[in-house]
Amino acid sequence: MQERKSELSVSTEVIEKMAELAVSEIDGVVGVVKRSVDLKNAIKSGSAFKGVKVESINGAVAINVYVRVAENVKVRAVAEAIQANVKDKIQTMTGTAVTKVNVIVADVEFEAEKQTEETAEEE
Repeated sequence: MQERKSELSVSTEVIEKMAELAVSEIDGVVGVVKRSVDLKNAIKSGSAFKGVKVESINGAVAINVYVRVAENVKVRAVAEAIQANVKDKIQTMTGTAVTKVNVIVADVEFEAEKQTEETAEEE
């Protein structure tokens, strides 16, 4: 009897969204920071700003996430939690190996900053 094998292919855009969701589940993370990408990728993807970048290398992926954290958090602990959660979610959901997850803390939200933004929105 002939055995049929199927192959799953998940686009990098979908993996980016999965990673963004995994990041948002971590306490201390305010959000993903939208970072500008190079012009070539912006034209190809249709978006000039991304907070998660996925690079496919020989069937595995390397992921960079740019995050904004709350003040008074232990940045190292938050970054390690992000790495573990992103790797676990991507590997579990797609079966694709994640070789590394780089966490770049791009911004910190201070309580005073948050209150200023909320006041401006109310006006």
